Amino acid sequence: MQTTEINGFLIDEFNQYGLKEGKTQGICPLCSHDRQPKNQKAQCASYDWERGLGTCHNCSTSFQLHTYQRKGASEKEYVRPTSPPADEWNIPQTKVAEWFKTRGISAQTLIDLKISEGPEYMPQTGKTENTIKFNYFMGDQLINVKYRDGRKNFKLYKGAEKVFYNINSIVGYDTCIITEGEMDVLALHEAGIKNAISVPNGATLTNNNLDYLDNCIDYFEDKEKVILAVDQDDAGQMLQQELIRRLGAEVCFLVTFEDCKDANEYLLKYGKEKLAERITKARPVPLENVTTFKDIEDEVTDFVKNGFKPGYQIGLQNFDDIFSTYTGQFITVTGIPSSGKSDFVDQMVVGYNANYGWKTAFASPENAPTYLHAHKLMRKTWGDMPTRSDIGGGKWNQVAEHVNDNYFFIDMDKYSLESVLRKGAELVKRKGIKCLVIDPFNKIRDIDCKTEDVNRYTMEYLTKIEMFCKKYDVLTFIVAHPTKMYKDSNGKIEEPTMYNIKGGGEWYDASYHGILVHRDYEAKTVKAKILKVKFQNLGENGAEAHFKWEPKSGRFIPHVLPGMAEGEKMPWE
Repeated sequence: MQTTEINGFLIDEFNQYGLKEGKTQGICPLCSHDRQPKNQKAQCASYDWERGLGTCHNCSTSFQLHTYQRKGASEKEYVRPTSPPADEWNIPQTKVAEWFKTRGISAQTLIDLKISEGPEYMPQTGKTENTIKFNYFMGDQLINVKYRDGRKNFKLYKGAEKVFYNINSIVGYDTCIITEGEMDVLALHEAGIKNAISVPNGATLTNNNLDYLDNCIDYFEDKEKVILAVDQDDAGQMLQQELIRRLGAEVCFLVTFEDCKDANEYLLKYGKEKLAERITKARPVPLENVTTFKDIEDEVTDFVKNGFKPGYQIGLQNFDDIFSTYTGQFITVTGIPSSGKSDFVDQMVVGYNANYGWKTAFASPENAPTYLHAHKLMRKTWGDMPTRSDIGGGKWNQVAEHVNDNYFFIDMDKYSLESVLRKGAELVKRKGIKCLVIDPFNKIRDIDCKTEDVNRYTMEYLTKIEMFCKKYDVLTFIVAHPTKMYKDSNGKIEEPTMYNIKGGGEWYDASYHGILVHRDYEAKTVKAKILKVKFQNLGENGAEAHFKWEPKSGRFIPHVLPGMAEGEKMPWE
């Protein structure tokens, strides 16, 4: 009886090569027809119908027995390219095929990977060029096309969904290889490695937006081993780090190409067998909690050359002058009720998003209902208060889509620290969050901690958050109310410190950073005061930044200090 699904993937075409169904041995659909006549019927391949995979012992190649439908429908509507006309699939008979041959790529690989050729307008040259077309399929649907002209200019199909190139090839395998370019996928295919995919837009040194991973994340659920075979330059290594963070160090293995930049260059220099050997000898990501000098030699070298790395900033100059941070840490934010703690945290994550593209997840029981919290983030992003007439307009749709793609609200009937951190880990993998907000900590309890000692409870709580931050390279905000409020001799409420939080001493000792948000109702200003900064290069203990709160946008506007003339520049300008 034919199966209809494998590992959650619905089968589109069962037994695509017409092999002897149910048999465990048979011919190879990839090489048997090319062998000598007397060997063409030799049972050189093994069939695993349960996994949907075949393995040839003659050509040392694996192959999929079936084709599959797309898994994980897109949440958005995208433009879809039309399939190239019939004559554009004749690439093996064109001069372009000769160029591929100089790169070690055979005509059969061009057919297998559905490469086509045809005219396309290229903005880099301002005219229509003859281009190579790398066609991106999911299931039987053409999702995107990457065009390459003779001058090595590239472009993707405008408005199309970003997905991995050759994503269909990894269905059924418990292992896959991720490369940085389509040519590397073709090179690995030549070497007999079929389950290789490529990112669609290479790597950069600034912000690697992995929206294509978001769109394909379901394809990695069954992977026991993900081999990262990206370029050896700085941009490739940054991409590698982000893929490890998203997919998990425990399943990731690393490949280097010795004196070559990438897989295609390695194929040309050393050949198919040596390239395949590089992949099979991939090494695991270094063990957690065990570091050797070789693991951190690049970081040591960079420190000797350049000193401390600058911290990340939110884009408000007066605050940036006194505070910055790294990821893999947590910040404790405190202040009396209605002082603007949550609002200032929102301002910070919106700033990190604007500067670095970081996405944030909120576990904020006190920010209910969620639509009001989303409205606050919309206003801060917009820079104004949207009105009825804005609904459905261009600016509304743009900001709404941005908030939808970058901010995620963890909504639970009963919050616990364990459930929030589990959901945070899932959002790292599926959406690539870089910030997590816990607001307030006393409503997100550590239910696994059995101690009655408040100091021990606090230390265990913060230790679990620190472990989460380090494992996933996330910046976490913990909003914590003081236990009591005290008034000074003039009747004004005193500014709390981290010692005023329940379990106070542990908060100060364990936190990487501490920030006080305090409102002056008479002056109608808000200040952010640095209560603690762990590393001197990241900020200044005791320093303050003052703001006016702008009610329409909900933004914090750097405040002009008393005594300054109108129009006079601020100290940070």
